[in-house]
Amino acid sequence: MENKTSKLKRIALGIQVTILFLVFITALGFSFKYFHNDETMEKMYKLERTLQDLRAAMNTDSMRQYQIQKIMAIIDNYNKSMPSSEKYEIANEIYKMSIKYSNLDVDLICATITHESALTWNPKVKSDAGAMGLMQVMPTTGLYVASYEEITWTSPEDILYNPIYNIRIGSRYLSSLIEYFDDIDAGLAAYNGGQKQAALWVANGKSEGILWAETRNYVPAVRKLYQEYQGMDI
Repeated sequence: MENKTSKLKRIALGIQVTILFLVFITALGFSFKYFHNDETMEKMYKLERTLQDLRAAMNTDSMRQYQIQKIMAIIDNYNKSMPSSEKYEIANEIYKMSIKYSNLDVDLICATITHESALTWNPKVKSDAGAMGLMQVMPTTGLYVASYEEITWTSPEDILYNPIYNIRIGSRYLSSLIEYFDDIDAGLAAYNGGQKQAALWVANGKSEGILWAETRNYVPAVRKLYQEYQGMDI
């Protein structure tokens, strides 16, 4: 069976060939543009704009496929038993959240999930405190954020054990905290230990002894995973 690297190389080669063909067509058109009338010139300009849009679309799709493959590889490191179809759906949702929120990227979301799920990537993981799912969302927080996501709340189990809903809710909440503090570390601290503690920490210049012990360990742990995933190649 073709491995992930071979698939990516094949996709990249196909994109390169297509782009070369489009570039050739564009160059051919320009070579004749001075010998045509204004109407033909306008058509050539429209063709050039269309080709530019096609190139941009192909580059975007290529990046999307690469990021999805990368996320699936991260999931596979922790949860090999997860069905491929579910891995793809989760990876696609993470990618969508990274596009929706400018202060998040796939590496940060993945780092948060890896740590929050206790290195399991199990959609039904639950903490002793009652936090649920991949991004360990508390039911009260989930109920509040779900309304903004237009998710009909039925029960904590139905919503927060659904990995797609969990990622949507968790990503929106994390993004809002990072935006509020304008700082990733403070946003992570608030996500883990609460906004009040994070605000006090920031107000005191992020000095030692302000955050709960768990949060003091949480922020650098997620940061370490974040850095690892940023340097990851597939």
